[in-house]
Amino acid sequence: MSQLIHKGEVLRRVRRLVVKIGSAVLSDRGGLREEVFARLAAELEEVAARGFQLIVVTSGAIAAGRARLPVSARATIAERQAAAATGQIALMTLWARHFAVHGLQIGQLLLTHSDLAEPRRRINARHTIETLLAHGIVPVINENDSVAVEEIRFGDNDNLSALVASLVEAQLLVILSDVPGVLTGDPRRRPDAALIPLIADPEAAMKGLVAEAAGPLGTGGMETKLRAARQAARAGVAVVIASGHESNTLAGVLDPACSTGTLIVPARTRLRGRKHWIAFALKPAGAVGVDRGAAEALRHKGRSLLPSGVREVRGEFGAGACVSLIDPEGLEFGRGLVNYPAADVLKLQGRRSAEIAAILGYQVADEIVHRDNLVLL
Repeated sequence: MSQLIHKGEVLRRVRRLVVKIGSAVLSDRGGLREEVFARLAAELEEVAARGFQLIVVTSGAIAAGRARLPVSARATIAERQAAAATGQIALMTLWARHFAVHGLQIGQLLLTHSDLAEPRRRINARHTIETLLAHGIVPVINENDSVAVEEIRFGDNDNLSALVASLVEAQLLVILSDVPGVLTGDPRRRPDAALIPLIADPEAAMKGLVAEAAGPLGTGGMETKLRAARQAARAGVAVVIASGHESNTLAGVLDPACSTGTLIVPARTRLRGRKHWIAFALKPAGAVGVDRGAAEALRHKGRSLLPSGVREVRGEFGAGACVSLIDPEGLEFGRGLVNYPAADVLKLQGRRSAEIAAILGYQVADEIVHRDNLVLL
């Protein structure tokens, strides 16, 4: 089916959408571009005026801070954090000013990955967003770059936008970038690179589709956008990757008769709630290597991981932690919540479940990872 046929089906169910806007859209080497904020605020107001509930995930704090606290491309983490601390004020001031022109108020949320990983903080974040939306206030979300470390290094705002879309049960995630969508190659090296209008199977490998590396103004490239798109698709959220440099892009995205950007349709096999949280919101604290029989049982038979299938333990983790599951070829094929700490899993390696109490002096479960707390990637 064509993009427009898929798009019509997607748009019929959209009530709530998340719009992620990258640093390369909002800034240049001189800092934030106020005219871009004015244009996007006007386009976002039109989206809200059509009755859609709107959440904005914005980048730009570090890019804004560079104008106030000059830092080089090789800046230390501390220098980037300081730039973010100064730039965040300018970033939100511009959003507040230009939304106000259209009679809209904004509410600022600064989040890190851990805010959406820890259950209580995750619930609090959702309640805050829901309350803002109920009062007609647009939530504007950014990473808390002044304290984050790993997020700064890996361009996690794409990932954050997918986590937010899943958290609030949005039907559509729009990622505005400095390219028109997913291309068949890097346009800076391949003049014949063409737009891919539709990715109908987000479960299929997306290798070879990466057409953009991280630029000097941002930390994420097309690879992070495709990863975020797949993550959102697994939660049942449709994704459009499109240009933030063109006027009326959002209108085109929401027009069923207009082919804009690249549409990634929701996955056929979807992860809901707890399992999506395990797969994408949690960061593995360690890894458990399994033998071939266990890998087969976990992948194809819906089984739990028993002590007898464990062949290796990596890292130090506690009971209840998220761990990666590694097959004999060294590939991560799943993630799950482990019932025992690393030291005890090591003691149980290769043993039978009936021996757990005798070996450890206690027993909380027969399984190392129960299938209800296990997700295949």
